[in-house]
Amino acid sequence: MKKKLFLSLLFVNSVALFAQNKDEQFFKEIYNSALTKSQCYSWLDHLSNDVGSRLSGSVGAEKAVQYTKSQMEALGFDKVFLQEVMVPHWVRGEKETAYIQDNKTKIKVPICALGGSVATPKNGITAEVIEVHSFEEMKALGTDKIKGKIIFYNRPMNDGAIEAFDAYSGAVDQRYAGAKEAANLGAVGTIVRSMNLRLDDYPHAGGQSYGDIPKEKYIPTAAISTNGAELLSKTLKSNPNLKFYFKQSCQQLEDALSYNVVGEIRGTEHPENIMVVGGHLDSWDLADGSHDDGAGVVQSMEVINIFKNLKYKPKNTLRVVLFMNEENGLRGGKKYEELSLVNKENHIFALESDEGGFTPRGFSLECDDSNFSKITNWKALFEPYLIHSFIKGHTGSDIGPLTGKKIVKAGLKPDSQRYFDYHHAANDKFDAINKRELELGAGTMAALIYMMDQNGIE
Repeated sequence: MKKKLFLSLLFVNSVALFAQNKDEQFFKEIYNSALTKSQCYSWLDHLSNDVGSRLSGSVGAEKAVQYTKSQMEALGFDKVFLQEVMVPHWVRGEKETAYIQDNKTKIKVPICALGGSVATPKNGITAEVIEVHSFEEMKALGTDKIKGKIIFYNRPMNDGAIEAFDAYSGAVDQRYAGAKEAANLGAVGTIVRSMNLRLDDYPHAGGQSYGDIPKEKYIPTAAISTNGAELLSKTLKSNPNLKFYFKQSCQQLEDALSYNVVGEIRGTEHPENIMVVGGHLDSWDLADGSHDDGAGVVQSMEVINIFKNLKYKPKNTLRVVLFMNEENGLRGGKKYEELSLVNKENHIFALESDEGGFTPRGFSLECDDSNFSKITNWKALFEPYLIHSFIKGHTGSDIGPLTGKKIVKAGLKPDSQRYFDYHHAANDKFDAINKRELELGAGTMAALIYMMDQNGIE
């Protein structure tokens, strides 16, 4: 009996060791392919430098749809198709103008209209400024002090936060809801400190919402560069009665027809189970969005290129989904889930890359404890590639709406320290991308998808 038990344990250990050795070898092949046979850097070069900015509804967005569709077709997917989605069509118009009016001196400062904002009157707005650091501080001042003024939100991102996205979360409410809150108190406009950890002259765009206030109460809102914010704050301290002028000519047009781009490889064993890898195809309009989220788009496509190079055939159906309209509406992600429900599809896993093309560090995960334990048990396979962080947390906005009987979601977590230097700003260009970092991210995504495909979910 003891001999039988010994032999049984020996067999089980031998099988486990064989599987581990097989996975270790395949990881080496994945990363070698990513670093020596990748197409993602050249794809991003075209997407950034030939297509350019890709705000929903724009010509650039339509060109991006056609370009990525053609590249997926060239990769040899079983099928490539477009999903129609109606998206917001907001346009910036002429370049914005702003200056601090300190007595007789006019000091020009860099601003950009926030996405979805209304325009100023044709000749702009001039008004006194009230600096606040929170909605509570503003509300405490009351309508009498706010009415007719420009509210200047100047709460910086927290320098003390190790994870830059935590710093972003602690400050972004003033950008997203600042205009609505100030309008309710009678302000005529808002200026918001850019979501940026460093001091520079780039104003950072981003979405904002007027919520449920009536349209006649909408007020123009713009981001000011961090250097501009520091200057405005300093000047206000010496002259609390100074005035601020800004002019912007943005417009909200009728919704436009656009598309999610989807490429599918049918599973060899469980074609009814779908695994998604993706990023968002749209970007803000100030630059070409190489980090946000051109990197995630081409990394997702590169996963398939890696598998094709290695002749790996997934057990489950694998889809690359390039979502439209993450930046100012999330309609692509919502439409994908809507169609998934209509078609009664079973999604078991989804991976999103939307935190830039920097050096990969690990993954954030949304799953139950049993699946989290299963995935973290693979750490030893990832550690030779300096992938060490496996945490529970937000994974991605586009895969957020996706549901399944027991779906596991993951988000690629690159090093976050430099991300907000570029996020939504005019310097988010191709020259900010490091080729090896981009490729390592693609390899890391392919490695996790391989493990999920081989082992399934609990």
